Amino acid sequence: MITFNSLEEIRDVEACAVALGNFDGVHIGHQELILNAVKTAQKHGIKSAVFTFSNHPKGLMPASKEVKNIIYSEEKALLIENLGVNYLFNIEFTNEIKTMEPVDFVEKLIVNKFNAKETFCGFNYRFGYKAAGSVELLKECGKRFGFSANVIEPVIIDGEVVSSTLIRGLIKSGEVDECYKYLGRNYDIGGEVVVGNRLGKSLGFPTSNIMIDETMVTPPNGVYITYCIYNGIKYPSVTNVGVKPTVGVYKKNMETHIFNFDKELYGKHIKIEFLKMTRDEVKFANVEELSAQIARDCDIAKKYHGL
Repeated sequence: MITFNSLEEIRDVEACAVALGNFDGVHIGHQELILNAVKTAQKHGIKSAVFTFSNHPKGLMPASKEVKNIIYSEEKALLIENLGVNYLFNIEFTNEIKTMEPVDFVEKLIVNKFNAKETFCGFNYRFGYKAAGSVELLKECGKRFGFSANVIEPVIIDGEVVSSTLIRGLIKSGEVDECYKYLGRNYDIGGEVVVGNRLGKSLGFPTSNIMIDETMVTPPNGVYITYCIYNGIKYPSVTNVGVKPTVGVYKKNMETHIFNFDKELYGKHIKIEFLKMTRDEVKFANVEELSAQIARDCDIAKKYHGL
């Protein structure tokens, strides 16, 4: 897959079937839309492409709350590539793009830059200044500029329309076990292992600590059954998300105890896959009570993992 990170880089690309959207979770609904573009491109002997923004458009909207990311940009690109896409137009959403009239957005970007012969978007796709562009306008522009506009119906699972908003809500409420059916994979978050307070090791439960990335949506404070992924291998684990109220005042972080594992991970990148929340984080009267609860947490996680 060839990735373009600015409009200036895009010159003379081959004719494309372009999937349009923010794809901020590459969830099952997004995958369906992108695969439609890929299959149509293969059928017509043209390139498949995804047009998305490297930053969330809502970040430039007035008085809007920051939208937390579900996945990192590198993971987003890899998931898109694995769907068989040839081109990724991963463009920054700037004030210039924000203020484009909808028809100009289509002509200058979708037609002139991306050389679109087919476009694919969701039923609620909006574009152009003040999001005035609709799927109906996209179809009209298609007739005018010579491309087909295909609108993909929402994917519904268990009566819910699959959406990034739904998935963010599940993560924020700790319902991480529900994410798989909408994402098509476990919800995960990664980072570099940093030095913690070493309390876990002194209690016999050494942990790998990751600082919480403030740009990412994260689950509530509590204990979770997890997998820790290191060097492409999944290791059964148990993870505490929180501020360690029993032992002091700390910033929210994740500390993961990996079962049957003795490698030193400081400075290494790991990823934590969340499977199930088992309890909320609580403040214990003393370290002894905390240690006894950690042992119980580990037993629950081991049983879940079949260890």
